[in-house]
Amino acid sequence: MSPHDASELSEFFAPQRTPSADLPDPDVFVRNITRGVLEIFAGVREPEQVARWLTEDAYRGLLARANLATRARSARGVPARRPVHVIRSVRCSFPADGVVEAVSIVETPSRTRAVTMRLEGLDGRWRTTFLALL
Repeated sequence: MSPHDASELSEFFAPQRTPSADLPDPDVFVRNITRGVLEIFAGVREPEQVARWLTEDAYRGLLARANLATRARSARGVPARRPVHVIRSVRCSFPADGVVEAVSIVETPSRTRAVTMRLEGLDGRWRTTFLALL
């Protein structure tokens, strides 16, 4: 197999971009990922449950942050509890076809936070490529 053939095969089996017109409304996806991430950080959901909706880099970042949250809870002796929160708003912008940059404003009893994410249409579905809890 020539290097050119190997390159073509690699490209063929790599994640394929999907245009926005072929994808569902991202608002529901953003809300579900936001809820899942908050539950992961609270320790009541396993990160593996959202892994299929994140790229590898985004998933590694989520795992690192979840581990820090687990250690912090353990050090304080606080048990994992289902978070009480309300998603106040979701805003989506579309910088390119098949790309969404979104922010969710989430209100908890003690503070208001923002969850930001970048979604890309890959293989016929939205995948989160970047995620941050502010």
